[in-house]
Amino acid sequence: MSDLPALSPTLDRLRDHVMEHAVKTGEFLLKSGATSNWFLDAKQTACRPDGIIAVTDALIELFGDELFSVDAIGGLTLGADPMAYGVAAVLGTRGHHLRSFTVRKEPKAGGISGRIAGALQPGDRVLVTEDTTTRGTSLIEAVDQIVEYGAEPVFMSVIVDRGGTCAAMAEERGIDYRPLLTAPDLGFGFGT
Repeated sequence: MSDLPALSPTLDRLRDHVMEHAVKTGEFLLKSGATSNWFLDAKQTACRPDGIIAVTDALIELFGDELFSVDAIGGLTLGADPMAYGVAAVLGTRGHHLRSFTVRKEPKAGGISGRIAGALQPGDRVLVTEDTTTRGTSLIEAVDQIVEYGAEPVFMSVIVDRGGTCAAMAEERGIDYRPLLTAPDLGFGFGT
């Protein structure tokens, strides 16, 4: 790993976890139909206790006190769920209380209808999350639903930005986007 870019000790710990548990190399057919020599399953980091602690520590490092200016954390199911719920739980044990929520892929017909599930409230300032992104479309879909609900997406973050295109989409929406890691941080090119 000596040929990888230098990162802070906190981000290095997260990168080590992602490299050990979430990155596979070989020949893979991606959802887009393209082939790649690496595959990323960031849920392997987000769904492990040491991984979600590393994610939380990385968020605190990247956002600093700005992280505590948001009321809620969440995004489109299923990619956002482990990160949103895990980070909220870890921060809760540290005295910082974020509410978490999920944006459903389809509206729920019975009970409380709509696409938002969880503790999001109108007027909330929101950190929109996803475990990984290639194009950014899931994050933007979540942003649209959060705005429609009456909350304000102010930040977006992912464990790994694989594609490198999400920053421009976030900027277009006026949202501060800070990925914890990028494909080049892991030794791969964007979109490969």
